[in-house]
Amino acid sequence: MSARAPLWLAAPSAYAGLDAPRARAIALIWAVLLLACLAALSIPPPPQAQAVPGDPASNVTDIMLYESIAAGVRGGGNYYTVAADALRRGEFPLKPFVTFRLPTLAMVQAYLPPALVIALLYALTAGVGFAWYRVLRPAFVRPLALVLALVLLGAAMIVFVQPSLIPLHEVWAGPLIALSLALWRPGAARDAIGVALIAMLVRETAALYALVMLGLALIERRRGEAWGWVAALGVLAVVVTCHAWAVSRVVTVDDAVSPGWHGLLGFGYFVKVMTLSTALAELPLLIAAPLVGAALIGWSGWADPRARRVLATIAAYGALLALFARANNFYWGLLAAPTLLIGLAFLPDTVRDLWASAAARRRITVTRLKR
Repeated sequence: MSARAPLWLAAPSAYAGLDAPRARAIALIWAVLLLACLAALSIPPPPQAQAVPGDPASNVTDIMLYESIAAGVRGGGNYYTVAADALRRGEFPLKPFVTFRLPTLAMVQAYLPPALVIALLYALTAGVGFAWYRVLRPAFVRPLALVLALVLLGAAMIVFVQPSLIPLHEVWAGPLIALSLALWRPGAARDAIGVALIAMLVRETAALYALVMLGLALIERRRGEAWGWVAALGVLAVVVTCHAWAVSRVVTVDDAVSPGWHGLLGFGYFVKVMTLSTALAELPLLIAAPLVGAALIGWSGWADPRARRVLATIAAYGALLALFARANNFYWGLLAAPTLLIGLAFLPDTVRDLWASAAARRRITVTRLKR
């Protein structure tokens, strides 16, 4: 089957010209995905974002915790001593060592004026927008489609321009991951790796993104790039080792231990977190939840190696949320949220081409043999 001219995209989607059996199988998978998104309707809302003294499940309590740590460091205190005291006052667990955040963001907040920190966050989000504009401009042939894609990016980034959320490490690491994805190019991954390393030093769970990129580099036999990701992860490993040693110096045997991360909240929890992490939160969940699945379908249709990386990154953090997050870990979704909704801009070509491929009938040509 020959591919038809694209609707919005500059090149045919990944499903254009696909043979009918494979197209039908993929269409069935995507239909199941959309139905599975409705599982979000049964997920209770996460803990309310309100200050509850001594309640680690409160997101605002987390913000207050990180603000107090930054203030303590600004006042001349040692980061690890200040953090340990703040965790104890808030009745947070101090063990294992990962309950302590890496000191990067606290040091930035401690030593830079608040107005400059806000300006840095705004500059980061603006940089993400410009970088993705450069990526998306050649992907679309219609200006309206490009505008829609950028509006969708803005809708996913709306959380990241709220000054009140500056102390949350994911508010910085999420845009850094999105910037890294925009900077990545086949054969030119150095800038993407550098930005990803910054993201990991702000929030070590950004290492999952680096592992995804390393895995895809190995699959595609990009050895030079793979070594770059290995080097970045090696730097993080050294930093985390030093961090663990420093934490061990301030933790006592009587300090509380974390209950662990084995929530097993399921795919519906991931979908709900994605709606809460973007402008989809303004829509009824019955509409917002399938739009998460539709965005994933759209990303799968863009025939570009970067799309494969975005989709794999969102899937990796989706698995992290579904399998390991507790109900109060919903802000982990901010690591994958910035690029999610762009996928909706790829949806028209994706759906049309998949439908056309699945509906195609096999043509049989009869040739008369001459005797």
